[in-house]
Amino acid sequence: MSLLYLLILALVQGVTEFLPVSSSAHLILLPRLLGTDDQGLALDVAVHVGTLVAVILFFRAEVAQALRGTADLLRGRTGTAGARLALGLVIATIPVVIGGLVLKVTGLYLHLRSVAVIGWAMILFGVLLWLMDQRGAQEKRQEDWSLRDAWRMGLWQALALIPGTSRSGAAITGSRALGYRREDGARIAMLMSIPTIIASGVLLGADLAAEGDAGIWRDAAIAAAMACGAALVALSLMMRLLRSVSYTPYVIYRFALGAVLLLIAYG
Repeated sequence: MSLLYLLILALVQGVTEFLPVSSSAHLILLPRLLGTDDQGLALDVAVHVGTLVAVILFFRAEVAQALRGTADLLRGRTGTAGARLALGLVIATIPVVIGGLVLKVTGLYLHLRSVAVIGWAMILFGVLLWLMDQRGAQEKRQEDWSLRDAWRMGLWQALALIPGTSRSGAAITGSRALGYRREDGARIAMLMSIPTIIASGVLLGADLAAEGDAGIWRDAAIAAAMACGAALVALSLMMRLLRSVSYTPYVIYRFALGAVLLLIAYG
């Protein structure tokens, strides 16, 4: 695969994975715009690994705290801040893991990966994001994240199993519905992405190993590195913007892209 295509793929995945605009919508549209075939499973795994590394690096302090908290939990110490964070991340991941397994075992995910579904999801969940962002209070901070809120945000995140919803967008919508400040809710949503991406990567990696295709590992390594860099830039810009800007620009973009996808689907 050409270096230019790898660069475009990495930029699209790296930038859109953590913005509330749905990476799946962009990856569906990309081959159509470039007139190429789907990039394949190996590169999907690679760019996911790249974005995983990016979020771990960007939130390294919180990740270190969660790792220490995991050690505390194994020792039976549940009262530390790290233990509460680690347990919250586990609880928030349960709904999406269960839902993902159900879709995979039943094969329902194959019926959801259509341009029409993604287009409608872009628009409808954009409306939800806008409503929750405009109406939600801004009272809670990251340190207020409770196990109950972790479960509720996990349920929101599970909605992202519908392609076009956006994992980060669904989790952020949930955080605003629960009254978290924009920046704090986004930080929690990004931390929630770590175990979720790991879980999805394990599933994708198992499929890749079953295929036994080892011929594109060089391309995969290049794509992963570039996706990591793109995701770091996107995360940095978004977290800075959220100090002064609402989610309305992302909602407008979701509407525009959703409209394009619906025109493709029904045209």
